[in-house]
Amino acid sequence: MPGPKANVDAADDPDDPDDSGDGVRIDMISGARMQGLTTMEKIRLILDGVRDGNIVILEEGLSPDEESRLIEVTMTEISPDDFTGIEIETYPKAEAGDQSFLDKLMGRESTQKLTVIGPANRIETLHKDENLISTLVSRK
Repeated sequence: MPGPKANVDAADDPDDPDDSGDGVRIDMISGARMQGLTTMEKIRLILDGVRDGNIVILEEGLSPDEESRLIEVTMTEISPDDFTGIEIETYPKAEAGDQSFLDKLMGRESTQKLTVIGPANRIETLHKDENLISTLVSRK
């Protein structure tokens, strides 16, 4: 007959995928995962992750309308004791040479881009240029 199990605190469970310990969790979300979602579903996916203290990286970013809506919804959810907001950095992923002829002719920029989103109280952008986003992420 097996003996009693040791009392293990759920926060120290090494098999728990949601247990981040002292580290920083980064959720990298593919364009395929976001493709079938509505704007509000995308926003909820992003904000739920960020509210949990995670950094969210979107492979293909958001459209300008979706990004505006994300900021709008974030502003309504800010609470000094609970949620301080988000930091968001985006830059184009594709070079101009990767655009279609019609996009170039119409003067449209590529919408394909990489976006990094994190809790405002944990992420600070140190440097951003066309090839690099350098960020300092603090522990809670």
